[in-house]
Amino acid sequence: MKLNNKVAVITGGARGIGLAIAQRYLSEGASVVVADIDRVAIDEAVVALQQQAAGEKVMGVELNVCVQASIDAMVEAVNKRFGGIDILVNNAAVFDMAPVLEVTEASFDKQFAVNTKGMFFTLQAVARSMVARGQGGKIINMASQAGRRGEALVAFTAPVKPQ
Repeated sequence: MKLNNKVAVITGGARGIGLAIAQRYLSEGASVVVADIDRVAIDEAVVALQQQAAGEKVMGVELNVCVQASIDAMVEAVNKRFGGIDILVNNAAVFDMAPVLEVTEASFDKQFAVNTKGMFFTLQAVARSMVARGQGGKIINMASQAGRRGEALVAFTAPVKPQ
């Protein structure tokens, strides 16, 4: 088992890609922390993952990556339960699809808060914990390929017609 005795925190881990990563990490021997903003989804994911894992290898933590106190509380809770974090998968993200000319400031602010600021400050808090522990670790930041190609409904791709 490649990840035996490792602790992995997966943000946005209650569904989709995050949940699939949690399942795979468990199968490779890691203890997994499902960190997500949706308490109901966290609880469902933890129940499903506990059926896969032996012992106390799964933990659910409510996390809002837009709130520093929430990030710090998550790191503290994981450190208390497992003694440290070995892997962070920064997977939490939102995308509010809209044509460029219709994107609202509120939508933009939310996307930036979760996808950029939240990713960075979660990375920072976990990195601080890893450095203080002195055993290193791995941080994986997920991102969309949409930033590398043009698509309809993605910023700067909507056609502008002269009037």
